[in-house]
Amino acid sequence: MADPSSYRPKPGEIPTTPGVYRFIDPHGRVVYVGKAKNLRSRLNSYFARVSTLPAKTYAMVHAAASVEWTVVGSELEAIQLEYTWIKQHTPRFNIMYRDDKSYPYLAVTMNEKYPRVQVMRGDKKPGVKYFGPFYPAKAIRETVDTMLRVFPVRSCSAGVFKRAKASGRPCLLGYIGKCAAPCVGEISEEDHRKLAEEFCDVMAGRPGPQVKRIENQMKAAVADLRFEDAGRHRDDLEAIRRVFERNAVVLSEDTEADIFAFAEDELEAAAQVFHVRQGRIRGQRGWVVEKVEETDAGAMVEQLLMQVYGSMADTERIPPEVLVPALPDNAEEMTAWLRQLRSDSGEGRAQISLRVPQRGDKAALLGTVQENAEQALRLHKARRSSDITTRSAALRDLQEALGAVEPLLRIECFDISHTSGTNVVASMVVLEDGLAKKRDYRRFSVKGDAARDDTSAMYDVISRRFARHLRDQEQATTAVTEPTEGDEEEVRDSTVVEREAERFAYPPSLVVVDGGQPQVNVAKQALDDLGITDLPVVGLAKRLEEVWLPGDDFPLVLPRSSEALYMLQRIRDEAHRFAIAYHRSKRSKQMTASALDDVPGLGPSRRAAIVAHFGSVANLKKASVEEISEVPGLGRGTAQKILDHLKAEAETTSSAS
Repeated sequence: MADPSSYRPKPGEIPTTPGVYRFIDPHGRVVYVGKAKNLRSRLNSYFARVSTLPAKTYAMVHAAASVEWTVVGSELEAIQLEYTWIKQHTPRFNIMYRDDKSYPYLAVTMNEKYPRVQVMRGDKKPGVKYFGPFYPAKAIRETVDTMLRVFPVRSCSAGVFKRAKASGRPCLLGYIGKCAAPCVGEISEEDHRKLAEEFCDVMAGRPGPQVKRIENQMKAAVADLRFEDAGRHRDDLEAIRRVFERNAVVLSEDTEADIFAFAEDELEAAAQVFHVRQGRIRGQRGWVVEKVEETDAGAMVEQLLMQVYGSMADTERIPPEVLVPALPDNAEEMTAWLRQLRSDSGEGRAQISLRVPQRGDKAALLGTVQENAEQALRLHKARRSSDITTRSAALRDLQEALGAVEPLLRIECFDISHTSGTNVVASMVVLEDGLAKKRDYRRFSVKGDAARDDTSAMYDVISRRFARHLRDQEQATTAVTEPTEGDEEEVRDSTVVEREAERFAYPPSLVVVDGGQPQVNVAKQALDDLGITDLPVVGLAKRLEEVWLPGDDFPLVLPRSSEALYMLQRIRDEAHRFAIAYHRSKRSKQMTASALDDVPGLGPSRRAAIVAHFGSVANLKKASVEEISEVPGLGRGTAQKILDHLKAEAETTSSAS
């Protein structure tokens, strides 16, 4: 690893103008590309205090051996040059939404003598009408297959068309009624072009005239007693209806927008985009990427927009609205860049709106895209953790990194949760062979002096868990005795005790605590006080994902691509989730009980029964007198007193505010 001070530019060398910079490794490879309004200020931030840099930035400046920069005239030019260099060098410390495919579109080649319907990717061609984007491409083929029964436009290639024309026999689609067979003169050139125009009208979101025409034809067929023709027209109407049901209307029909959303954790991020055309969701696309640099939501939006719209195959169809969860810092420059791309593609300088929807249908749809991103991230993590090869590699790498003697067959992780020192709880979650073992999860309630701070709570929880381990281990050892005549009941009871103690008597191979050096040291102290000295303990600090060992002044930094780090993060996040759920449950019950303290004639036992039945004040306020009366020990009179008390309390709070 290179020392950043060895290649730091001299004072005054870096200009203060906008520009783009590149960090280059000893082999001449570009490892990071960035832009700045003020190059000197931005680059000095990498070298001023290297030890305080985030872990990812710290790794980047040590991987590089030199830095270069290029001055540009404005931040808009910096955006363009940064994108060009990212596409050219694919630096490993830049967020990259890698996908080598362009969007699939449904195209109608109106520039040909006999227009053809087909799926097309890549650059836009003059004289071709495009509809979409659709994703996946299967969605286009299903739509085309349905539409061809109503509008049998040619869909064959030029070679197939020429062979059919030469032989005088149409292809299979012509025989089954999904092509009008212009190749053999079954339809004139003018009528076929009119058929293609009707196809385009429907796909452009204007099915009304065609639907009305088919309805009139169906009525006329019924009046003439041509019931087979009427049935065919009915089926045509149903086919058009299916096309529009497949792409449900979510906004007004003139809405053209791309909607982006993200879900992320400390290591990875999932991005999703919905493409809305003519008010319908025409396509969906998603990526899961590794976060190799410290970045916020605005910066992630900027990187994604640059990569989605940067290639000509996509910029030609930039919609008038781009809806995102957060605006980048340079939102005005990004909007100008998108307008320029649209202008360069021949679409004119139409207005483009880059914004965050605040309310209404578009905000609701952004929430749907966000939910899809969260689902994609969860699915990605679940698939990654369920792969046996990946789990084995993670356990092996973690054992080697920690220098553990025994394989890490069982890992237990502890986390503390509270609200300003109240309702202090802790959780213990378990991984065995890299998989969650939920039946072994435990929850702890921390009280008294142990609840004064996080380290005291951690000491208390670790002490209680492993004191129980030692006690259960001793019981399990002494419970197994040789049965003698008349001792069958005693042996059976001993077996039950042994089975109940088995889970805690089985010690972990590694203890993980959520926190840094203080939490690790206090956990180790708790184990030492119990006489347990051969159990490895580590902590995972959330801010920088650093691994802390007892007594060490510096953390162990695992590689970003390490499966071992991913496994530690997963068990830490699971412990945090489990602790938060328990804490919220306790807090809700406490609030419910306290809200009932002043209800006349309601004692502790009946308050506890109400808490157990409803769970929270909110649920209790929604209940009727009859529902409250269902709680054992309560009558209608007491139930009415409870509702009156809660109503009076709410009115007092409202008037005070």
